[in-house]
This record gives sequence, structure tokens and C-alpha cells, in this order.
Amino acid sequence: MPALDHLFANNRAWAAEMTRQDPDFFTSLKVQQSPQYLWIGCSDSRVPANQIVGLPPGQMFVHRNVANVVVHTDLNCLSAIQFAVEVLRVRHIIVCGHYGCGGVLAALRDEKVGLADNWLRHVQDVRRAHQSHIDALPTETERHNRLCELNVIDQVVNVSQTTVLRDAWARGETISVHGWIYDLGDGLLRDLDISIAAESEIPVRTGVR
Repeated sequence: MPALDHLFANNRAWAAEMTRQDPDFFTSLKVQQSPQYLWIGCSDSRVPANQIVGLPPGQMFVHRNVANVVVHTDLNCLSAIQFAVEVLRVRHIIVCGHYGCGGVLAALRDEKVGLADNWLRHVQDVRRAHQSHIDALPTETERHNRLCELNVIDQVVNVSQTTVLRDAWARGETISVHGWIYDLGDGLLRDLDISIAAESEIPVRTGVR
């Protein structure tokens, strides 16, 4: 399709540059995938996982969805986690949200956006669990930012509670789940100070579920 020819041109330029930097890059890439990290992030086009952590292709396994949600009935996400843990043998799972997330804002405002309303009910659950804390913040921007953070923290717990992680820890495997958030305003990642490396470290949830 002529309208997309520029994307093919960009691809050829990128492939040529990668080959110029490392003539064996694609030869090595096609025979091995051994990432140490699984990234569970938002589908937002402004948050390219590999690029913002400076890793080349092959170094990070990636799953993305609207508002970086992990739900125990989502076989797509669970399959990605299972493949990453049991086949690729990743050692770190990073749940990364971002400030300014449109899905989280819709959940905060209880806006109707269409089919995605059903998906964003999970973020609304997070909002309701922390409603008094969020409502105490003086501005919508602060409430939005805090819900973005709380959503990440909740999803870290959800990952840790999957049978995949529980079974891996029971086998004695070393895997940690981390919660990060990305700031579109300065391009920097921030650690939300939640890392879970064993079933015994999973926090007890409180609030409305």
C-alpha cells in the first residue's frame, strides 16, 4: 500500500543501520531469544519498552494492554507470563505504568469510552479500593497520577498471585516482580518501591474490591 511505503523505507534504513553497527546482529538474533526481563506495560504508543530502558531487540519480552492490567481471566496475559517464566526463564517481571494514562483517567472520571469500559472496570476497582485516599488529593492531576501509581502496585500483586509465579517460587526459582512508572514529561522511570520475590512477600490487600 503506497500510503505506508514510508514505514517500509524506515524499516530498510533501520535494518541497514543495525547491520552497519553489528554485521552479525540479525544472524545472532534469529537463533536465540534469551531475555532476562518480562515487561508488562500499557499499549500507549508513547511508551516503547525496549527503547526507554536502552535494550536492543532480544533482551526484553513484552506484553502490553490498555492501562497495563493483569487479570486472572486474561489468557493472553497469563500465557505471556507462563511463556516468559517457564520457557524463556526470565528473572525479572516489570509492571510499568505511566503518568498521563488515558485509560486510568477514564476510570478515574468514570467516563464511557466503548468496549474498553469493561476492561477499565479493573482500574475502577483499584480506584474504589483507595477512594478516600485519592479523593483527599487536591487536584485532578494529582488524583490521576496517584491512581496510575496505585494501579501499577495492584497489578504487581496480581502477577505475584498467578499460579505461574506461585508454582515457580515453589520450585525454588528466583523471579522478582517490580512496579515502575514512566513519566512522559521527562522520559524517566521511577521505582514505586514494590518488589515481590516470594509468595510470602505478597502484601495483604485492604479496601473495597
